[in-house]
Amino acid sequence: MTMKNLKQRIIWLLIFSIAMGLLETAVVVYLRELFYPDGFGFPLNSIDNQVIAITEILREAATLIMLIGIGYMFGRNFITRFSGFLISFAVWDIFYYVFLKVLLNWPESLFTWDVLFLIPVTWVGPVIAPIIVSFTMILYAGVFIYLDSKFIDVKLNIKDWFLMIAAASIILLSFTLDNINYLINIDGIENIINLTQDQLFTAMENYIPVKFNWWIFGAGEIALLGFIFYYYRKIINR
Repeated sequence: MTMKNLKQRIIWLLIFSIAMGLLETAVVVYLRELFYPDGFGFPLNSIDNQVIAITEILREAATLIMLIGIGYMFGRNFITRFSGFLISFAVWDIFYYVFLKVLLNWPESLFTWDVLFLIPVTWVGPVIAPIIVSFTMILYAGVFIYLDSKFIDVKLNIKDWFLMIAAASIILLSFTLDNINYLINIDGIENIINLTQDQLFTAMENYIPVKFNWWIFGAGEIALLGFIFYYYRKIINR
């Protein structure tokens, strides 16, 4: 892949991802008009309409497939395809919030709480947290693409995957810990695993986020940054 061709691919990847961010925002605008006409907030309103609930699950799955697909078309091997996915996901997420701010004047600030995901428990956090993660993903992709352009056969081995997934898992814990603590307090730790999806949604009807653990989030970010520095040094020094 020549440098000119790479730049063109990156430009179109960014255009696609920004458009995906606008599409995601449009869906959320419609959903909030249906379920939060007085403004979004906690506790969450339950989606009683099964068609809408199933459609939302399928839409989220379709979105992920589209991001994986554009990443695959972007790259020439696994590392560049993975990088394309990281860039697309990150830019999509960042511009999702940009367009929400433009269209709904939401979030009120970078520290406004938002729902990031619902399975297996609700992921929540201040808006700035997923944005930080998105910029970290862009950094990862940039390093991978740079190394691939300079060196032959850049790969992630089992150890690399373990370190990267372990660091990412720490961040995921920071997004789910508040909700896990809430579920433990209302149902006991021994019963959480046995909750059905309907019981989980019912339990969430009174959930209001209390505390985001910045220490755990920060540890995960440091671990992610530490890994990419380690990986860069390993490749250039081999």
